[in-house]
Amino acid sequence: MTTIDQQIAAWFNSNFKSIDPSYELSATEWHYGNLILCIIAILLSVILCGAIGLEREKRGRSAGLRTHLLVGVGSAIIMVISIYGFPESNRDVARLAAQVVAGVGFLGAGAIIHHQGGIKGLTTASTIWLVMAIGLACGSMNFILAVASTIVVLVVLICFRSVERAVTRSNPMIVILAPDDIPVMSILLDMAKKYNVMISESNSQIVHDGTESRIEVIFKVSCDNRNFNIDAFTDELESRTKAINIQILNHH
Repeated sequence: MTTIDQQIAAWFNSNFKSIDPSYELSATEWHYGNLILCIIAILLSVILCGAIGLEREKRGRSAGLRTHLLVGVGSAIIMVISIYGFPESNRDVARLAAQVVAGVGFLGAGAIIHHQGGIKGLTTASTIWLVMAIGLACGSMNFILAVASTIVVLVVLICFRSVERAVTRSNPMIVILAPDDIPVMSILLDMAKKYNVMISESNSQIVHDGTESRIEVIFKVSCDNRNFNIDAFTDELESRTKAINIQILNHH
């Protein structure tokens, strides 16, 4: 079975032979068609991975255009080397690809941070892992798969944001900072009954602000009632707890 990359390389090689009749296809030589194919793979990885990196850059994420470009192009180069850089009799294409998957996994883990009781960077870590896969697809000459995958990733990143907002709107994460002598948890439970909401994933700790101590409470509010007014809830909570600061993390 002839693969797509072999057909493309054969097409380039046949055109070189029509231009230069003395050009012969020898099994021991590097064919011009393969060279052009590798260049196309690198350029395509730049375009596709750059498109994903540009979206992350516009969102102000820590890993932006350059990071995604370098990961994608690096993956494509390693895949090209694994295919064409070793003698065919001693070639294990999957070995280098497997090492890339493991290595980029550690890079993606570095983009994940804990922030105010929540986790940030999961989406960016996922896109880093995805551009690695797209780079491998380009390097292995699976161009159609690489383009289709990039389109799917961009649709998820751009179009699914409204769906995510609609879901998280009824499940906001709230952070409250109040004087340490205020019974914040008791007030919070009382308000949960009043507003008919459920408090989950609560976490409290004492923090020091100079010479004074504060209590910081992080919790998630879950409510099935569409008429629930989050602003009224936080205003009353702020008033009753004498909150110094209150934030709604994922409410849009």
